[in-house]
Amino acid sequence: MMDTPREAPPEASRPYGRRAFLGVTALGLSSLLWGKFAWNAFTSAAQPLEDALPPSLVPSGWRIYTVASSMPTFDEATWRLGIEGLVDAPQTLTYADLRALPRAEQISTFHCVTGWSVKNVHWAGVRFRDLLAAAKPRSEGTVLEFVSAEQPYVDTLTLEQADLHDAMLAYEMDGKPLPREHGAPVRVVIPEMYGYKNTKWVQRIVVTDHVSPGYWEQRGYDIDAFVGKSNGL
Repeated sequence: MMDTPREAPPEASRPYGRRAFLGVTALGLSSLLWGKFAWNAFTSAAQPLEDALPPSLVPSGWRIYTVASSMPTFDEATWRLGIEGLVDAPQTLTYADLRALPRAEQISTFHCVTGWSVKNVHWAGVRFRDLLAAAKPRSEGTVLEFVSAEQPYVDTLTLEQADLHDAMLAYEMDGKPLPREHGAPVRVVIPEMYGYKNTKWVQRIVVTDHVSPGYWEQRGYDIDAFVGKSNGL
């Protein structure tokens, strides 16, 4: 996961109580004592998925973890992306609708809050300004809440953060459709922040007027997770 400030929890977690959360998340060791404590707490809850996946699904440098017994699946025929909340024209997009929006590409580094990174990841997708244009967010709508199919995973970005030059909703990774373990069909990519802010398996975007703590922020991580400036380092 990529990020700047404080470290935030990985993108995926492990079974929580009786219910297991779905997820795939990147992890690495942190240099500070706080980070080490968080790492120990995380690994005691997260279950590595690497050994259960074919080598082709675990590219060099990535670490795949799950908090549940399975990951969300993607069916192009039935999948829909909802854009709702403080908007004048709520949207329901098919995968084809999404792919028809202006395409953006970038190569950036992905940072996990626990200390590891993957360089030169080639992403393709849609900038948030283009994604939201038809929905017409209201003036009071200043925050985007991303609701994942990995229930109950949610996280937020302010519109200012989502408007960073390299923030996007990605549907391709390294020249191919986004793999399931990386959040297919779409995930948030915001290289300025650690991976836990890069919500995977996004199925709804809710425009709101306030920031609410996301899944990992409810467990002690920074709401603003800028790489190098948050509680991850």
